[in-house]
Amino acid sequence: MAIGKRLNKAREGVDREKLYPLADAIKMVKERAKAKFDETIEVAINLGVDPRHADQMVRGVVTLPNGTGRTLRVGVFARGAKADEAKAAGADVVGAEDLVEKVQNGTIEFDRCIATPDMMPLVGRLGKVLGPRGLMPNPKIGTVTMDVTGAVKGAKGGSVEFRVEKAGILQAGVGKASFSEEKLVENIKALADAVSKAKPAGSKGTYIQRVAVSSSMGPGVKVEPGTILG
Repeated sequence: MAIGKRLNKAREGVDREKLYPLADAIKMVKERAKAKFDETIEVAINLGVDPRHADQMVRGVVTLPNGTGRTLRVGVFARGAKADEAKAAGADVVGAEDLVEKVQNGTIEFDRCIATPDMMPLVGRLGKVLGPRGLMPNPKIGTVTMDVTGAVKGAKGGSVEFRVEKAGILQAGVGKASFSEEKLVENIKALADAVSKAKPAGSKGTYIQRVAVSSSMGPGVKVEPGTILG
């Protein structure tokens, strides 16, 4: 009941039919982030794609200029010198067959997973475990790579993976409520730019159709799509 009252109060002053410029929307969302923890600021983008068709899948990775405000645990599947490189770069969990066995037994101690190409035959066995969690390494988003140092530092430094869902909606966390409005605007524009560049050839008509921003516990505020680009 208390949550309902709080959310209703937070919705006061938000016209649910109006499209706000990005900076105004961020200001409204920050003002309404009243939880006892530092809420995550999230953006949802409706794209003019049908992800059921392989040629209309949108996915990628972007390094946000101001980070995410979240500390990710990074796991790396690698051997020898590359394993040492991963540890030196700050990876939290590093291993080969031993790490595969741990994951198969249900112990997943990472939020982002990176693998060297030679490890993929082994890591491929974990598809049913890592796939549903969105953790499967993929060369298209830079998580299957020989540049282990760059991948680990990127993950630790604020890189965000994005992937469109079945309904054509893409969602991502772009910072914390404690971030300044300017930093959140910069992060959202960086994400929008990466999503725009990832536009598939099969997408027809308007690509970025609807945009909304919200905090973890707050109401969504609709954004003028044109104000998130550039």
